[in-house]
Amino acid sequence: MFHFHERPLRRYTLPLALLLGAGLGLLLPSNPRLENALNRSHPSALDPRLLLVRIDDATLTDYGLLHQWPRQLYVQAIDTLEQAGAAVIGLDVVLSPTSDQNAELQRAFSLPNLVLATAPGDTRNGLYSDWKATTGVSALNNGGGAVRQFQTAYATGSDPAASAHLTPSFARQVAAQAGHSVPLDTQPHLLRYTPTEAMEVQTVSFRDLLSGNVRYADLQGRIVLIGQDASGVAGLQLPDIDGRSVSGLTLQARAVSSLMNPPFRFLPQWVTVLLCAALAGLAVLLGGLWAYALAALTLLTSVILWKFDVVFPGVTVSLAAILAASLLAFERWWQLRTLRVRDQLTGLGNRLAFTRAVERRWLARREQPFALALVDLSGLRRVNDALGRPTGDALLREVASRLQRTKRRNDLVFRWGGDEFALLLDQVGESDLQARSQAIEQALTSLSAGQIPVWANVGLASSAGELLSANELIEAASRQRYRAKYQRVQEG
Repeated sequence: MFHFHERPLRRYTLPLALLLGAGLGLLLPSNPRLENALNRSHPSALDPRLLLVRIDDATLTDYGLLHQWPRQLYVQAIDTLEQAGAAVIGLDVVLSPTSDQNAELQRAFSLPNLVLATAPGDTRNGLYSDWKATTGVSALNNGGGAVRQFQTAYATGSDPAASAHLTPSFARQVAAQAGHSVPLDTQPHLLRYTPTEAMEVQTVSFRDLLSGNVRYADLQGRIVLIGQDASGVAGLQLPDIDGRSVSGLTLQARAVSSLMNPPFRFLPQWVTVLLCAALAGLAVLLGGLWAYALAALTLLTSVILWKFDVVFPGVTVSLAAILAASLLAFERWWQLRTLRVRDQLTGLGNRLAFTRAVERRWLARREQPFALALVDLSGLRRVNDALGRPTGDALLREVASRLQRTKRRNDLVFRWGGDEFALLLDQVGESDLQARSQAIEQALTSLSAGQIPVWANVGLASSAGELLSANELIEAASRQRYRAKYQRVQEG
């Protein structure tokens, strides 16, 4: 059976869910922890063309500390790679200025397929003017935490948005030398995760490269990155998303590989906002446990879309569904709270609610006089006996609807008994009783069920009279109602 006003809060919880869901999408457009988890659980293979040449502990043992190295060591390594047919050589070591500018250095550091690393803020303009190799700033986005992003360019001027002040990153320059079209921008790119163990097969020691302990076939056509990977040198290790520390060379290799693979696509923020609002609204409409099912579905969607290189903010969208579930819980709590004072058939307050309301109004009757109207129906029993109780219930709902339409602001309507209704009429004195009685009677004219007529009997009493209690007010209104009913019977 349909109950009048069964979900009275729906008109409020639905728009509130839409609003809160949209706000959540604005506040949490991305989910870094979810991205880290998916990145680790679905690692990407390092591009097979990449080869890492590590300046490891064994290399430093043989050749000493890096800042003491003669430039000839780098020239020897670059010549070996050039002779072996390496496609691109990236030297991820920031070289300090030197006065040793001989022809051999100029030749080696001017190769067209060589990329030299520079320190952040150092564009190499005016430094090593005889070196013609491509340069790129050796930087990564760690923000004091795990390195999970990088950029293709970094701003070196005062205006971060000014393209004239953008310095290409080292990873971008290497990828560009390898033939990939990579635009310059400061938009963070997600770093594809590759376990360090999986990268070992694409790694050789710098010492082995200098000693010739490598095959030229392993170097031919490769994109070679040379960098420090010594565990005993402070400041070379950076935090990885798996909680371990890795070298900058490892992270730069991942950055280059990420640029050489299809890029991750992020949803525009306005799409996230719409999704959050829509899912929150849908969860409220469906009700029950659907909100939790939708939340689980969005997390599963994040996993599925990740495999297609789409980053979906599943945590934010699922939180929108959970937020809707909280609103549904509040709505249910409110329904249970009002169940004791709500008539389930008509949605009006019941006799308990009326008793509480009339007592409150009585205490404030001096400042705010009011009137009580009692209404009962003649003929409802005949309707129930002849046409059935569902027809009688429909008639009661019709009466409740008419009384709601006729009431003014601050008036209250209650179902007082089986066929009885009560109205608390605000700011009504004794002089207004006749007019209000006629208005209520007019609202309840032409009541019938099938061929059975039904009449409304109305009795009013004002708190402004010589009454001593709320009970006396109720008795006075009852007498007026019985008088009206008796008069109607006498008139036939």
